[in-house]
Amino acid sequence: MKLKGKVVLVTGASSGFGEQICYEAAKEGAIVIVCARRIQLIGAVKECCMEYSQQPAYAYQMDVTNPEQVDHVLARIEDEVGAIDVLVNNAGYGLFEDFVNTSFEEIRNMFEVNVLGLMYITKRVAVKMIEQGSGHVINVASIAGKMATPKSSIYSATKFAVLGFSNSIRLELKSFNIHVTTVNPGPMETNFFDKADPEEVYLSKVQPFLTEPAFLARKIVKIIGKPRREINKPLIMAAAAKAYVLFPRVGDYLAGGIFNKK
Repeated sequence: MKLKGKVVLVTGASSGFGEQICYEAAKEGAIVIVCARRIQLIGAVKECCMEYSQQPAYAYQMDVTNPEQVDHVLARIEDEVGAIDVLVNNAGYGLFEDFVNTSFEEIRNMFEVNVLGLMYITKRVAVKMIEQGSGHVINVASIAGKMATPKSSIYSATKFAVLGFSNSIRLELKSFNIHVTTVNPGPMETNFFDKADPEEVYLSKVQPFLTEPAFLARKIVKIIGKPRREINKPLIMAAAAKAYVLFPRVGDYLAGGIFNKK
């Protein structure tokens, strides 16, 4: 029960992967803070967390793209809960569309959610973690941030940015006893695809590669407090991403062929 009594904040936690991370942290006795835009859903997640942890749990409506709201929520958390020990940046979304057909408004919005919002809340929380002398930041990126495929240009670009950002702050925060871990999932059967793939064309083609959200959430919770650099699942896609770097021509073949299911 290494997490017993530790405060874990999860963004994008109203459903799907973020919800499962909340539950797995709660099962380890953590005090879970559920944050998401959909206020109608976060209350139920909070109640489940309290049942699992037998600890208090909290729910706050938060849009990571709104700095004023982030500041307000973090101030409330500091007053009502206390110091944040673990920050899980899970908020984000994707859209599978050809680049030339993607509106610039959509491009800007995806970067604001997946990158700039993540950076802003990380900066605010990291300052407090430095003061307390410990902490763990977990950024949910994607295998798409290692190997881009057609119709994921903007989503991949945002996740490449998250990887680069995480790799840098990992080194910057190491001396303050703050760990930074990047999680790079492949496809998971969550509501992510409600927007990214509404017709379920992609989802139906990648069934053999799907990762169970609860399984990956357990993996994340197990490494909290440890200097783990990355978690990459499924292994076959992680291996393909390595091949993409080591053998670029083969990588393009894989990305544009075998792993291009959109």
